[in-house]
Amino acid sequence: MTDTPDHAPGKLWGIGLGPGDSELVTVKAARAIGDADVVAYHCARHGRSIARSVAEPYLRGDQVEERLMYPVTTETTDHPGGYQGALDDFYAASADRLAAHLRAGRSVALLAEGDPLFYSSYMHMHKRLSETFPAEIIPGVTSVSAAAAATGVPLVEAEETLTVVPGTAPRSELLFRFSTADAIVVMKLGRTFERVREALREAGRLDEAWYVERASTTVQKVAPVAEVDADAVPYFSIVVVPGRRNNPRYAQTPPPAGEVVVIGLGPGHDGWTTPQVRAELAAATDLVGYTTYLNRVTPRPGQRVHASDNRVEAERAEFALDLASRGARVVVVSSGDPGVFAMAAAVAEVAAEPRWHGVGVRVLPGMTAATAVAATVGAPLGHDFAVISLSDRLKPWEVITERIRAAVAADLVIAIYNPGSASRAWQVSALKDLLLESVSPDRVVILGRDVGGPTQSVTTTTVGALDPAVVDMRTLLIIGSSATTVADRSAGQLVYTPRSHRA
Repeated sequence: MTDTPDHAPGKLWGIGLGPGDSELVTVKAARAIGDADVVAYHCARHGRSIARSVAEPYLRGDQVEERLMYPVTTETTDHPGGYQGALDDFYAASADRLAAHLRAGRSVALLAEGDPLFYSSYMHMHKRLSETFPAEIIPGVTSVSAAAAATGVPLVEAEETLTVVPGTAPRSELLFRFSTADAIVVMKLGRTFERVREALREAGRLDEAWYVERASTTVQKVAPVAEVDADAVPYFSIVVVPGRRNNPRYAQTPPPAGEVVVIGLGPGHDGWTTPQVRAELAAATDLVGYTTYLNRVTPRPGQRVHASDNRVEAERAEFALDLASRGARVVVVSSGDPGVFAMAAAVAEVAAEPRWHGVGVRVLPGMTAATAVAATVGAPLGHDFAVISLSDRLKPWEVITERIRAAVAADLVIAIYNPGSASRAWQVSALKDLLLESVSPDRVVILGRDVGGPTQSVTTTTVGALDPAVVDMRTLLIIGSSATTVADRSAGQLVYTPRSHRA
């Protein structure tokens, strides 16, 4: 049995000090620092602490100070657990030191630059101590806010979004974030600066980027990222790329040449639209597409929207190319993937004409309906498969039947697009009859309707039980091969086609 203290435990305060200027410490934080019995702060092995220097005007002079000195910062270590193992041991030992004060009834103010829960060392103590001792966090002005203020440029406005990225992230992650974000802040620079700068250059954002060093302090520096000496960049620096709505450095760059970008929104769920596609939609001057698909997009102020009927693909492509030839950034909107029975082929075909050879054309992929439907039931596309459109508007029915027979003869899984519409009500019945000529009635069939949309329904049935009347233009069919299996399980049914070929 352990003795219990005859006094209440002390309180842990996580004190956000702001970005460096002592006058940016909040009134509440200053009061808590002055009232605390113990003031604790992290520092490197040189012993100096920026946090303490910021808080110094609020110290009483008779308080106990706990200097939590990191065993390593960026250097290597011979700790058996490596760099992370050394830090874990350090955090555990530091928490024990602070816990001794708290158990004795002493209040502890743990200082944190910026905000205690924003890339701060405080959180490591909080996770170890807050379940045992009372704890309160006083938020602080973040370095993000201070750096944005230093540039004098609004960071985000209206629908713009802000992405905060650590400079220590892998290059591929940096490039992805820089290519898709509106406004960007990059933390943790120092030795990562040159890699960050190269990723900004590759993403086409370098000319928009500002470098801010020691924001809010008397030695603050602000400069274009392209002009910074990488060897002189300290850890306490930030890269800021304000949203393009207000960034004067973006306005000074020549506008991009007109081009057509053909994108796919995915089959129905907003979460299935890729970040890359979202970025192109945001950057476009003009949106072109079938009315139903354009209704899924919320245009930003100033964008021009050009909707048309679904049966004028060539005319729509020519219209988009003409806009781009006059300097517009045109996004042609498709559902699903633009290269699968959608607008990418129509745009490419028209763009191949000599008069459009000087207009740039790009295609961005999207999730297609076949993979979306397949995922709802498991993995029916796990082996070789064919994709066939049942629409005879652009090819004869005889060609469709020939291709279906060939796919069945090759024992491929078949994904059927465009199975029927109000004006094409007979093809699914004809498809069923065609299949029954060659496969058994128990061949697996999956019907996915409006997958990813508000009226989604998915049915697993067989060729023999297939009811053509329930199939419409919003339905996709997957016809299994001889190996496609329906596994009835207590945890839920799964449909799959094995990846190994059965002889």
